[in-house]
Amino acid sequence: MEKIKKITKMKLFLPVFSMLLVMLINVVYDIAAGNAPLGFFAISINNGILYGRLIDVLNRGSEVAILAIGMTLVVSASAGTDISVGSVMSLSGGLCCMLLAGYGMTNVSEYNVPLWVGMLAGIAIACVCGLFNGFLVAYMNIQPMVATLILWSAGRAIGLLLCNSNIVYVRVPSFQFFGGYCGIIPTPIIIAALCVAIAGIVLRLTALGTYIQSVGINKRASRISGFNSAKIILLCYVICGLCAGIAGLVATCRIYSADTNNIGLNMELDAILAVALGGNSLGGGKFNLAGSVIGAYTIQAITTTLYALGVSSAQAPVFKAIVVILIVVIQSEPVRAYFKKMSAKKEAVKA
Repeated sequence: MEKIKKITKMKLFLPVFSMLLVMLINVVYDIAAGNAPLGFFAISINNGILYGRLIDVLNRGSEVAILAIGMTLVVSASAGTDISVGSVMSLSGGLCCMLLAGYGMTNVSEYNVPLWVGMLAGIAIACVCGLFNGFLVAYMNIQPMVATLILWSAGRAIGLLLCNSNIVYVRVPSFQFFGGYCGIIPTPIIIAALCVAIAGIVLRLTALGTYIQSVGINKRASRISGFNSAKIILLCYVICGLCAGIAGLVATCRIYSADTNNIGLNMELDAILAVALGGNSLGGGKFNLAGSVIGAYTIQAITTTLYALGVSSAQAPVFKAIVVILIVVIQSEPVRAYFKKMSAKKEAVKA
């Protein structure tokens, strides 16, 4: 019994358990459908590239994994969520494609400006969006969800204006590469792995992670201790904007076009759910980046499973919302207090 308690208290218990549960559902589904029991894990090489449902989960979940990095820091530092990341993705991709194609152009096979200019502009505008959100939260003391609601509404609309309300296609191989394949491996998987590795190294080798957690636990005490709480929160929102920009470019390159109506649509929910599934408290404070990344791929595995079970893309967010509600309720103070009380009663009976 003590071993089980130790296991359940481990940081990665919730995300790993959730991932294993989703995998188990896929195994049961395959058996019921008469398919190979371990079909979910089957990986093959066809036409020189990797195929398999597991590869699809890693590939399609790359954008959410990148978003989860920034969202984890924002939740930890400000005890709030950035609901504008999906719109910022759309804006970043829209600006990039508009520059590469030229304003008013909808279908091009050569660049109007160098590729690096378009991509740098897309990332820059995303960082500016993060700076705007961070300023409202850190210096104007506006509640995070309310502050980020502005760009949630306006970001996608600005992207539409930049693209003249059209889908802008950039049919150039070097642009498509970032959403395609690097050898046999999908490029988005490599980009997501690099982002996670860089974030992990920075947080481990610098004091930034400690500062963020300190501010999230008690902003006033951190300020008294000498930390500039406002700047730390501002930095977290800029990083979140940067992650949204990178994810937006990956999503844009994947379909080699700026479909500003659909890029990043509802992805803010996936990013928040990834953080929650990662075992992170939505009330701020300590965070677990590895858990958030596992949570992000769990979300994609859930989405893939729902589609396999015949659930439409329009209905899938409903099931994800239910999962968010359950996690938030489990993490709430009254529920935690109840379980602590029950545990104390059992210990008293044993004594």
